[in-house]
Amino acid sequence: MTSGYGLLAADLVGVAVFAASGASAAIAKRLDLFGVAFVGFVAALGGGIVRDLVIGAVPPLAFADWRYPVTAVVASIAVFWLHPQLSRLRRTVLLLDAAGLGLFTATGTLKALAAGVPPVGACLIGMLTAIGGGLARDLLTGEIPVVLQRDIYAVVSLGGAILITVFHSLGLSGPFPLVIAALLMTGVRLLALYRRWSAPVAVP
Repeated sequence: MTSGYGLLAADLVGVAVFAASGASAAIAKRLDLFGVAFVGFVAALGGGIVRDLVIGAVPPLAFADWRYPVTAVVASIAVFWLHPQLSRLRRTVLLLDAAGLGLFTATGTLKALAAGVPPVGACLIGMLTAIGGGLARDLLTGEIPVVLQRDIYAVVSLGGAILITVFHSLGLSGPFPLVIAALLMTGVRLLALYRRWSAPVAVP
């Protein structure tokens, strides 16, 4: 598999995972089928749209490549019809969400670096790629974004983006560094969930 196909596969897996996450949140708010598909689309592709606009990749992949919106919508509709069964798979959903975080951070950071964005900016873009859709999902469903309340979701993403940037500066390219960084982010995110780690909160 070439690095190009590896990035595409990682991107589409991440799209499906975050679409499922968005669709689940929309179902919990009792939105109709269109609402579920729309929230799933935004959750899956919102971060990527922001990334592409920032790095000047116009039109964004969400609109230029049919595979992205189709993957998001199909995953959302599948969750709409299968949610009674999926509701019993909470651990699986959390695992997939952690994997999506790692995949989107890695691909977002690499695309920013490939576009000539300096390292600090590339790290921020990689993080926004991973958390942007979740932010939009929570706002659309009337919730304060989870990444601003608890857990170390965004912190894990930023750390992974920094690792990807270090690999890039050392001349390490191809799917191997991407997979290593994505697996590390997934593992840390799952460990944080298990250990109930969270960022400090101000005491009133």
